[in-house]
Amino acid sequence: MRLGKRALMGAAALWLMPLGAGAQDRPSDVFVLGTIVITAEGEQNQGGTSSTVSGEEVLRQNRVTLDDALRTVPGVAIGNTGGSRNERLVYVRGFDRLQVPLSIDGIRVYLPADNRLDYGRFLTPDLAEIQVQKGYVSVLNGPGGMGGALNLATRQPSKPFEGEARLGVEAGNRGDIAARSGYLSLGTRQQDFYLQGSYLRRDSDGFYLSRDFVPRPQQGAGLREFADTDDSRLNLKAGWTPNATDEYVLSYTRQTGAKRAPYNIDLPMRGRPETGGPSGAQRDWTWPEWDIDSLAFYSHTELGGGYLKTRAYYNRFDNLLSAWDDSTQSSQTQRRAFNSHYNDRSWGGSAEAGVDLGSANTLRGALHYRRDRHVSLQHNAPDGANTFDPAETSDEETISVALENTWAAREDLSVIAGISYDRAEVLKADRTAGDPGLATGATDAVNWQLAAIYDHDSGEYHASISSRTRFPTLHERYSTRFGSAVPNPELKSERATHVEVGYGGDLGPATIRSALFYSKVKDMIHSVPVGDPAEDLVQSQNVGDGTYKGFEIAANWQIAPDLGLAANYTWLHRGVSDPVRPGFRPTDTPRHSAFLRLDWQAGESLTVSPSVEVYSSRLSESAVQTGGDLDIDYTRMAGFALANLDFDWQATDRASVVFGVRNLLDRNYQLVEGFPEPGRSFYLTTRMTF
Repeated sequence: MRLGKRALMGAAALWLMPLGAGAQDRPSDVFVLGTIVITAEGEQNQGGTSSTVSGEEVLRQNRVTLDDALRTVPGVAIGNTGGSRNERLVYVRGFDRLQVPLSIDGIRVYLPADNRLDYGRFLTPDLAEIQVQKGYVSVLNGPGGMGGALNLATRQPSKPFEGEARLGVEAGNRGDIAARSGYLSLGTRQQDFYLQGSYLRRDSDGFYLSRDFVPRPQQGAGLREFADTDDSRLNLKAGWTPNATDEYVLSYTRQTGAKRAPYNIDLPMRGRPETGGPSGAQRDWTWPEWDIDSLAFYSHTELGGGYLKTRAYYNRFDNLLSAWDDSTQSSQTQRRAFNSHYNDRSWGGSAEAGVDLGSANTLRGALHYRRDRHVSLQHNAPDGANTFDPAETSDEETISVALENTWAAREDLSVIAGISYDRAEVLKADRTAGDPGLATGATDAVNWQLAAIYDHDSGEYHASISSRTRFPTLHERYSTRFGSAVPNPELKSERATHVEVGYGGDLGPATIRSALFYSKVKDMIHSVPVGDPAEDLVQSQNVGDGTYKGFEIAANWQIAPDLGLAANYTWLHRGVSDPVRPGFRPTDTPRHSAFLRLDWQAGESLTVSPSVEVYSSRLSESAVQTGGDLDIDYTRMAGFALANLDFDWQATDRASVVFGVRNLLDRNYQLVEGFPEPGRSFYLTTRMTF
């Protein structure tokens, strides 16, 4: 008996795949026009390193949010902002959410004000695969890929009629139901068109803490307070395929979210005198709305010896942040209470074309344009003074022009060179009906890259060097941060130069993927104290430099006909220098991380998969700061290991049940000081296909 296909996918999803697993290697349900450039039209390696997580693997391990789905990918670390926002973070080789753009079906998800994406708001059940690019990112993808790129590729139908339905529950270590989820997908593919629709929702009461957690006035035992969330996503597609090569698609995605933010378990809370009183109390914030809409058009047209791909989109982001009087979150009468509304819009498009120049060269070019509009409205003390600040509007325009050439120097050697020019211009900044707003400005950058790929009988070898930038956000340029910061309209872009060598191939019975990487970061944007020290003001400035270096290796080995092994290890070292704050240190990423998983087909219909995640210690900014803006206090969070156990039972050809245990040993651990992570949890998901 050979190891079943679904079990093998569990191992394959963890490979450190070279940036060139072509379209022919993808599952047939991937929406190909919504993928990012990890290959040149699905055939040619682009010279970097990527990982792909399949939708099947996400299901089998019950990793229902984006951050959780990526936590076992080599080179990726998961974090948490802590504080009053308590947002889930993803780091790619040490680069954060501002330096690694996120896209859904190739359309970037960009929040015009501050781009503070909360990866916990992005659900995974409707995804065909998650693409992760590391370091080297093709200039054809557009601006912003300073440290990598993430793309959520949704599904498209492959049969005349197909459907899938799932129902799932999650429970804590005390047996109580903590979350409920549902997913429905329907699709049809006919000779010259296809239709696809899906809807999913997850309603969570929060999570249960480890039984080793010591209760305190801020947080009792059991359910983590104020951690409840409610998220959903609707995805609709209509595609026209007039022939075997051309495709035209209209797509609509609506994502809704609502959440509260747990409090730091070590700091005072308003409304709970037993925690220490109002002095130094935490903010009482919730997000009743965290909604994204995207309407997009995609096309691919073959033009003789070349091709033309276009995308056009209109995105909308509606966000409501509510600040309350105290932790009861029942009234908004005080001066610190407010409702902050963001009504943001983005529209734009891109065109990519390619043509063969003789038998050895393929030239590709891309043009990107995006216009972002941020509108903010502040409603002060809705239950008290009930006043409104004037609506503020900011507009920004971004363009990118890119060229990339692939030269087949020999049958087994390809050289890829690319260059792009990016420009971002702020057209309006905090403009109101009676005020022209703040000073505007523009910044530009040239990006370049060079890669070589050698395809030998022993495997594939690649080497690359690239230099990429990311522009500052409106928040970094203009936010006064509740009166504590000075705007800097002249803020420039950050830049990272990456050098990487890698190998992928078979070594004996195992398939190995490895990469050695080094990144030099310049002009990092940090907050710097300015003006009179008594005023305690800061300003965003390009003052930091850093080096990120590391090594990744992943292996996949079929030990026996019914037993498969997947493993990966990452070593990452980050160093940052700040001449204004000599003690500044990077946080939130462990030096060492590893993942090991076995897939054992215990019977024709049952796969058992134990796994373990191991992380070394990491630094976190201390919850209580005593040194002021020039001297940040840090706390070292202890390393930890998590054991998991997953079961996949194929009850019939069309019905299956996946169930299992996460954090099997109920480990009590934290990623950020004062914010404990989930203890032992159980899950069960039933799936029907038709």
